[in-house]
Amino acid sequence: MALMDFIRGQLIEIIEWTDDSRDTLSYRFPDEDKEIKRGAQLIVRESQMAQFVYLGRYGDLFGPGKHRLTTDNIPLLTKLRGWKYGFDTPFKADIYYVTTRLFTGNNWGTANPVMVRDQDFGIVRLRAFGTYDFQIVDVPRFLKEVAGTDDHFRLEEFTDTMRSRIVSVFSEALATSKVPALDIATRYSELGEALLPLINPALQEKYGLEIGTFVIENVSVPAEVEQAIDRRSGMAAVGNLNDFVKYQMAQGFEKQGPGAAGIGAELAVGLAAARQMLNEPGGLGGQVTPPAAAPAGQGLPESLSPADAARMLGVTEADVIASLEAGDLKGKRMGSQWRLTRAHLAQFLQAP
Repeated sequence: MALMDFIRGQLIEIIEWTDDSRDTLSYRFPDEDKEIKRGAQLIVRESQMAQFVYLGRYGDLFGPGKHRLTTDNIPLLTKLRGWKYGFDTPFKADIYYVTTRLFTGNNWGTANPVMVRDQDFGIVRLRAFGTYDFQIVDVPRFLKEVAGTDDHFRLEEFTDTMRSRIVSVFSEALATSKVPALDIATRYSELGEALLPLINPALQEKYGLEIGTFVIENVSVPAEVEQAIDRRSGMAAVGNLNDFVKYQMAQGFEKQGPGAAGIGAELAVGLAAARQMLNEPGGLGGQVTPPAAAPAGQGLPESLSPADAARMLGVTEADVIASLEAGDLKGKRMGSQWRLTRAHLAQFLQAP
């Protein structure tokens, strides 16, 4: 009787595992050198899968439910084990429980800038971070490529590894998508959804994982690219350079008085433009008293460079050159340089 109790104690009759940690990805059932009894009950709960491994080779995979372990129910393991006379003796095999529920709110981020070729700015360095939700969809591949033989593989052990893998796949997907930097910085939610079809195939093939939600919370670009984005959005807001220059001048006259908007009071062209703006209907005529006119041309050269005109108008040299090339501001191109006169400036500022 004692011998029978001993033998019975060496056999596993019920195999099950419950997890209350909420962070376990895979768990190896502790057999303690016991053998599984023929006809033993295998219990797999919802959000679980049970993978049998025999001598390092993957056998049968069981989903949620109650399974009786017989030859008919474990054909792969039976074949691997090679029983000659049927499944009548106990057997040994490692059993890995894998959690298949959705793991939410995981952080990701680029430790170093990602180099991306952009259609507007050329090569751009991007930093990004956000969150993602994932779940295991290919149990054998996940055990082989990620968890390995770890007897209790937790999420915290996987966080750093997963983050680097997510960033790697994100970088490849971003390069493949060819999304402009301007769109990345303004359309986070749409971009996250658009990248999923590019990210998931790679993750499934390499690691047996699938991302349900990929959220981009922030994308930062170098300072010079930020300035270009701000400048482009600002120009889109004002409409065209002509209106932009007049607006800049009016702002300067309103805040600091005549002569402070980039054109000195001693400049005849500046005074003419200021008087015109001050006398326009709905303008600033009732708010600021125009100064006395200075002698025409005092301190102002007849021939001006784009840089001179930019300082006078209170804008950048690039804005002046763009206006010259567009034909809004008249001037002459001398080789690779532009030259313009006071008359050109006056005509530009008086244009409707």
